[in-house]
Amino acid sequence: MFKNKINLIILFFCVLNLTLHIIADFNSGFQGDELLHIETGNHLAFGYMEFPPVIGWLAFIQNPFHSNSVFVNHIFCHIASTIILILAALTTITLGGKSKAVFIILLCISVMPARAYQLFQPVVFTHLFWLLSFYQFVRFSKTLGKKYLLYLTISLAFGFLTKFDILFFIAGLTSLLFFKRTQKVILTNSIRKYILIFLLIISPNLWWQYQHHFPVLNMFSLLYKTQLDKLTISGVLKDLIIMLNPLTIFIWVGGFFFMFSKKFPEFLRPIAVSIFISILLFAFTKSKAYYFIPAMLTLLMFGSIWFEQNVLSKRKWVLYPATILLIASGILFAPFGLSLLPLDSFVKFAKLKMKNERFQNERFQVDCQEYFAQTKWKNTLTALKTVYDSLPQTEKQTCMIWGKHYSQAGGVNLYRADYGLPKAFSYHGSFYLWTPESGAIPTTVIAFTNGEAEIDFFQDFFSSVVAVKKIYNPYSSFDKDLYQTIFICKEPKQDFASLRAAFKDRVFE
Repeated sequence: MFKNKINLIILFFCVLNLTLHIIADFNSGFQGDELLHIETGNHLAFGYMEFPPVIGWLAFIQNPFHSNSVFVNHIFCHIASTIILILAALTTITLGGKSKAVFIILLCISVMPARAYQLFQPVVFTHLFWLLSFYQFVRFSKTLGKKYLLYLTISLAFGFLTKFDILFFIAGLTSLLFFKRTQKVILTNSIRKYILIFLLIISPNLWWQYQHHFPVLNMFSLLYKTQLDKLTISGVLKDLIIMLNPLTIFIWVGGFFFMFSKKFPEFLRPIAVSIFISILLFAFTKSKAYYFIPAMLTLLMFGSIWFEQNVLSKRKWVLYPATILLIASGILFAPFGLSLLPLDSFVKFAKLKMKNERFQNERFQVDCQEYFAQTKWKNTLTALKTVYDSLPQTEKQTCMIWGKHYSQAGGVNLYRADYGLPKAFSYHGSFYLWTPESGAIPTTVIAFTNGEAEIDFFQDFFSSVVAVKKIYNPYSSFDKDLYQTIFICKEPKQDFASLRAAFKDRVFE
């Protein structure tokens, strides 16, 4: 009976989660980074400039027919987010939680404005491997079973091949050496064997990084200079509280203190210290708020057990108002994380007002770009089609499109078949790897960019550059994205080999 009750709770939240994400698919377009990740499926490799290879492998598997459907390109996201719920429930049970704890943890995850779980990005998959690793870690700490060390090793390796921030989890595992019970097992079970297995699985990516002069280091260096160094503790904490849903703060704060309480069994001590180490390292390295999420999910697991054992055991009635408040807050926050409403309805729901203080045209500011992505790309591709059709037939035969940003090149390549457009290239991010290594540049190239670059960017490479169209996006939350400008570039000054050499050290600009 008890098992059936928990299974029904898990099933309910999995169905709810899947339903909401599918509804969002039909109200949204693609976020900019997704367009790069989808393109990686056409270029299978053991690594990419910005991230490890798993996202490319998934893109290849889930979209063999090159569909531009949002739903098709989100299939693995939906599977991953569902498994995350199941892992959260199983881990909570392994930690000692009963049905009410399972209900609370799944409710807390469900009311989070979980935008990251909707997007085809490495984030949702690294959360999956983080929680899978944590589940194996808990099982090992509880039973000291050798097989769980092996499962943990394999899970961590694939987590590394998904996103490098799994290293913060690995650093936390040093807690196993702080306690005699786990230390003895680790040191007497040939830890070198598990390290070797881990290195063997990740070695293709390490070799790829070596061959390409470790671009990930250049990316992290630029990331710190342009973004992470500007973050403040208060700002990150504020963003984190919003991402987790402000009302869940009572659960995860309670979980933090509860996991260090003396009432908890000895096997939980390395787990608590591990979580603390990971969070501390995230803070020390000035990580963005969303980097903390998987570690915070583990705190929510402890918090749900604390709520069940320390609160509901004395006041059962508290479950009802707590559930109502969490659901109400989830309904309020959900449209800001998932595109659950049509664009016009969201503008009204969010009470967004037009702003025109600095710009000639009226403007809304919609932070969740998936809401307006369909409209944006329809306007962009229609404009590119008009420019392309205006070219003489002789120029159209060899014409290519240069997207300054990887999302622009990715968008053209995803939708170009519907508009009869030529293939796009870019020297931004991983697109650099897929540019021609030699040969003459076409006599005519259509280039387009947002406010990150002006006409002089392309004038360095072409003798004739003419701005022919501007595309306005009234929903952009960033000034640089308000306008996209299309240029016709003629008379190239160099060939593809020279252009590739010129951007060798400018990949992340």
